[in-house]
Amino acid sequence: MEVKNICCIGAGYVGGPTMAIIAQKCPNIKVTVVDLNEKRIAAWNDPNVENIPIYEPGLASVVAEARGRNLFFSTEVDKAIDEADMIFISVNTPTKTYGVGKGMAADLKYIELCARQIAQVSKTDKIVVEKSTLPVRTASAIKDILDHTGNGVQFQILSNPEFLAEGTAVEDLHNPDRVLIGGDTTPEGHKAIQALVDIYANWVPKDKILTTNVWSSELSKLTANAFLAQRVSSINAMSELCEKTGADVNEVAKAIGMDSRIGPKFLKSSVGFGGSCFQKDILNLVYIAKSYGLNEVADYWEQVIIMNDHQKRRFAKNIISTLYNTVSGKKITFLGWAFKKDTNDTRESAAIYVADDLLSEHAHISVFDPKVEEEQIYFDLNYLDTRSESENKQGVIVAKDAYTACKDSHAIAVLTEWDEFRTYDWQRIYDNMLKPAFVFDGRNLLNKNELEKIGFIYQSIGS
Repeated sequence: MEVKNICCIGAGYVGGPTMAIIAQKCPNIKVTVVDLNEKRIAAWNDPNVENIPIYEPGLASVVAEARGRNLFFSTEVDKAIDEADMIFISVNTPTKTYGVGKGMAADLKYIELCARQIAQVSKTDKIVVEKSTLPVRTASAIKDILDHTGNGVQFQILSNPEFLAEGTAVEDLHNPDRVLIGGDTTPEGHKAIQALVDIYANWVPKDKILTTNVWSSELSKLTANAFLAQRVSSINAMSELCEKTGADVNEVAKAIGMDSRIGPKFLKSSVGFGGSCFQKDILNLVYIAKSYGLNEVADYWEQVIIMNDHQKRRFAKNIISTLYNTVSGKKITFLGWAFKKDTNDTRESAAIYVADDLLSEHAHISVFDPKVEEEQIYFDLNYLDTRSESENKQGVIVAKDAYTACKDSHAIAVLTEWDEFRTYDWQRIYDNMLKPAFVFDGRNLLNKNELEKIGFIYQSIGS
C-alpha cells in the first residue's frame, strides 16, 4: 500500500526528530505529530525554530524546512489518527514504580491508552508502528486490543525500534547503521513491512534496511542497548582498579580499543551512563529473564546496572572524603546536568544522583548547564522524592552562566562533557573560588596539567 498520511503519537526525543526527518525526505507524505502536552506542541510550532523543545544539532533547520509544508504539530490526536494510513506510537515507557515488576518492568499504560484510542477512532485499515522501546511481545498485546474492537478495521502491527544516540540524532537518522522493521510473517504482514520499507528507502540504502519477525525486532533493541551499556560499566569497573593500582584508564581504554575484536567505542570512563534507554532496557531484559525463570541471565545483566549505580555513588563519596569528610554548608558547583553533551535530555543523568547524595550531606549546589532549563533540574530532584520540594529549592541554585555558578565555591564537579567547558577562563574561575580549589572531573574532559599549573587540586575518573 502507498502511505500518504502518517501520524505520530508522542512529540518527544524520538517522535519529534524521527518525524521531522521523514517529512524532510518524503515531501509527498503528510506527517502530523500529536501530543496532549499543549506547551510542548506550542514549542514545536514556535515561529523561531531555535525554540523547539528538543535540542539536537541540525534539528532546527530540518524542522524549518518541512514544517508547514508537510510536517505539522498538533494536539488534535483523534483527527490525526482518523486521517492516517500509518500511526507511529512514540510515547514514554518508563520503568514501573508500582505493583508487579516495580523497578524493572516497563510501564505500558501509555502504550495501552494509545492502542485503545487508535481502536476507538479508526474507521479505515491502519498500520501501527511501535517506535517506543518496548518489552518483547508487546506487539501481541497491542494487536489484541486493536483486533477486539468489533468495528471491522484491520490493523497490522510493526516494530521499528530507534537506535538514536542523543546529540547525534539527526546524523543517525540521515545515515543510520541499519533500519530494523519487524512484522507478521503473513502476506498482510509482509505488505505492511514493505510499506514502511518504501518510506525509509527514500534515503536509506536497501541493504541497510533489515526485516525480521516482530519478536526479533523488539528483542534486538533491548539487546543492542544492553551490550553498549555493558561496555560502559566494564570500563568503569576498570577505572576504580586503575585508581588503586596507579594505572590510567584512558591508556587502558586506548590499548584495548585498538584490538579490532573490541574497538574503541563506548570505552570512555565516566561518572556513569544515563539517558532514557540503557538502564530502562537492561531492567526490561532482567525482568523478562526472571519471568522465564532464567535467574542467572537476569543476575548477569543486573550487575551492569549495579556497577553503574556504584560509579555514581563513589563519585559523590570521593567529593565528600576529599573535602575533609564534610560538605555541609559548602558550595559545590556542577558544570552540566544533561546526561551527555549536545542534548537537553536529563533522564537518568548521573548529575541527579550525585546531587541527591551531596544534598543529603547538606551541601549547597550551584548548577550551570548550557541547554537544560531550571524547572527541569528541580523536577529531576523532586522526582526522586528524597526530600521536600522546598528543601531542594533551598539546596540548589541554578545559575545563568558558568562564572556565576563557580564564584565562591569550594569545588567544581564536571558532570556533562560539554565542549565549551574546555574553553573557559579557568584562571578567572580559580581566582573567584575559595581555596584550596578542587575540580572533580567526572568526564575526563579538562586538561589536568593546565589546571594544576593554575593551582587547582584536580581529580579525574580512573587515574
